[in-house]
Amino acid sequence: MKIIDFIRRKQVPQPWSEGYKIPWNDPAFSERMLSEHLNQDHNLASRKETLISQHVQWIHQFVLKKSPAKILDLGCGPGLYSSHLAKLGHQCVGIDFSPASITYAKNNAVKDDLNCRYVESDIRVADFGNNFDLVMLIFGEFNVFMKSDAESILVKAWDALKPGGFLILEPIRYNAVEQWGNQERSWSSYESGLFLASPHLALEEYFWDPNQKATTIRYFIIDGLNNEVIQHAQSVQAYTNKEFESMLVDHGFTNIRYYPSLMGKVNPEQENLMVILSEKIGKSERL
Repeated sequence: MKIIDFIRRKQVPQPWSEGYKIPWNDPAFSERMLSEHLNQDHNLASRKETLISQHVQWIHQFVLKKSPAKILDLGCGPGLYSSHLAKLGHQCVGIDFSPASITYAKNNAVKDDLNCRYVESDIRVADFGNNFDLVMLIFGEFNVFMKSDAESILVKAWDALKPGGFLILEPIRYNAVEQWGNQERSWSSYESGLFLASPHLALEEYFWDPNQKATTIRYFIIDGLNNEVIQHAQSVQAYTNKEFESMLVDHGFTNIRYYPSLMGKVNPEQENLMVILSEKIGKSERL
């Protein structure tokens, strides 16, 4: 993309029209993202080890009642949650389409002799398997899918669970998605960063679509070496609690409960997220 194209860009994009997600599956990008996943200075790409431990204990004790379980971790990244859960006696399967993260997770499982299997695949098309006690999709990932894909993931999650199995979603709250889309444009300069390993400028602009209830974020990365402009975009769907509940019920889930975080209590560091716990009981009545 040339500078002139960047200047003449369409001012307001339609959600998901300019890209589905930033390029997590690009090998070089995924290597840089892996470094962010493992960084213990922030809770951005992944959480710090101490916070992950608290979340895993809540899942192990409150949800699974300390009983060994078969767990499917969707969007597992480098397997940080699966690794902790496996060390507590659970059997884990993780699916993610970031090659660097999956390689790290596989190597870590071998090194620590963990009962974990990892699959490099997009969860929109991946085979989930079956007979799971728990399916989890955490850290706001549910919102990055357009609604039709999100519903397809719920169908596959229901099919993957045993009767009596649990689904944990950790979506972004409606107000947080809306506020994100109403932010002002911003820009930053980097010697090296997530989008490029070389010096560059990163410009971001945000759009809230009140009709589709979705935020779109554009990223323009200007390469400091050749002035090339690289464009990425992602959209994030907002749902009210009533809409979440309706989707879950329509796809066969019941006993729907809401929690402020994966600790079961308010986490001031990540108040934009919440937790929805639901169950598969009996045969599906989904539409």
